Amino acid sequence: MNDSSDLITLGRRIRHHRKLNGLTLDQLGARVGVVGSQLSLIENGRREPKLSLLQSLATELGVPVPDLLSAEAPDARTALEIELAKAQQAPLYASLGLPTVPASRSLPLETLESLVGLHRELRRRATESIATPEEARRANTENRLAMRLKNNYLPDLEQLAEETLATVGHSSGALTHRSVSLLAENLGFTLIYVDNLPHSARSVTDLENGRIYLPPASIPGGHGLRSMALQAMAHRLLGHQPPQSYAEFLQQRLEINYFAAACLMPRTASVAFLSAAKQRKDLSVEDFRDAFGVTHEAAALRMTNLATSHLDMGVHFLRVGEDGAIYKAYENDGLPLPADVTGAVEGQLVCRKWAARGALGRTNRTTEFYQYTDTPAGTFWCATQTGKTDAGEFSISFGVPFSEAKWFRGRDTQGRVQSTCPDESCCRKPASELAERWSSAAWPSAKLHAHILAPLPSGKFPGVDENEVYQFLEAHSAS
Repeated sequence: MNDSSDLITLGRRIRHHRKLNGLTLDQLGARVGVVGSQLSLIENGRREPKLSLLQSLATELGVPVPDLLSAEAPDARTALEIELAKAQQAPLYASLGLPTVPASRSLPLETLESLVGLHRELRRRATESIATPEEARRANTENRLAMRLKNNYLPDLEQLAEETLATVGHSSGALTHRSVSLLAENLGFTLIYVDNLPHSARSVTDLENGRIYLPPASIPGGHGLRSMALQAMAHRLLGHQPPQSYAEFLQQRLEINYFAAACLMPRTASVAFLSAAKQRKDLSVEDFRDAFGVTHEAAALRMTNLATSHLDMGVHFLRVGEDGAIYKAYENDGLPLPADVTGAVEGQLVCRKWAARGALGRTNRTTEFYQYTDTPAGTFWCATQTGKTDAGEFSISFGVPFSEAKWFRGRDTQGRVQSTCPDESCCRKPASELAERWSSAAWPSAKLHAHILAPLPSGKFPGVDENEVYQFLEAHSAS
């Protein structure tokens, strides 16, 4: 148990049973071998008790351990206290920069009810204000949280990828374009490169004639085309049917992307490579990228699949645009990602002091940028690389908690900053003298991203112009 919300509930249940037994903090602490101040931290949800201490507490309080671990509040008053404590820990309240009110037993019930009511209304209004209801954002957030519980690791797809690669004799090194073509042939498909692929489709599979159409490229064996071909094959291998909801569409995208990455960077070979690098204390996204002939982003994402399950470490990943907004993000190491009231992180601005934004301001970007960042949730190390597309510049960050930095190249960096976000005074609130000078003398015109107003994709294949696809297939099937 390491979720702060669970710790709050556990702490309140311990306090409830302590009160029922007529014990003070010091009295109960003496019985279980801890000082009262440590027990107070546990009751306030600020410290997680070890299992042995939890068992001792249960024995002294005369309740089973499962009763202490119950997610239910022991009474109505405590339920309000828990709700207030959780609300004050949420990003929405933290962004206001206001002090917290201890949800203690000394707080009058009327005051407690009023505070909880205010937090409920604050959340309702925040939810209402962002409700341009985006099914995709909700589904994407649910997907990210579900993968976090799995440590971003899907063993069934790992196994399928290795079995599929074995059919063409591939086991290590960069997956060649020829091997990808042979995989397609084994499934009864031929890869065909065309320059008039529908704009809304990454690839088109002709099930009737056994063809997978892909866009042309100057380097046919490049990572992009190999990945797109593998994704198209994954639909068939996984038995996907036309999605019935946007959530199902996103789940299918997650699965085909994962399968393609597991083929390009096979588990056995990748874990051997990364484990050897860890033993040398020389882990690096750059080396992993080059060993398997993929992009920096693909290598960093793949390391999030394998790091926790096979290297025993929590990690985080960020793709951030030049405006500081998150495009992709994953963490299971406690990095405090910015999130809106629904839990979505896409589009949220990361702290200006984080390496994900600092790296974009560097003059020399040929090598990774290393940095330690002190946050309210602890200190984190990361390696950041930048890139550029037609849509603008971006950064790719892969990082770990301070305690795991010892395994990585770049751990000796002297770069270290302190971030207090989501406190707006960290990097978003202007200096008082600037605010006083310009607050009534400036009128910026905001840039509106067109996708904000775009309707949700509809039809049999969300986001794809079916008419354009069908016309394309009709034209090519006759050739």
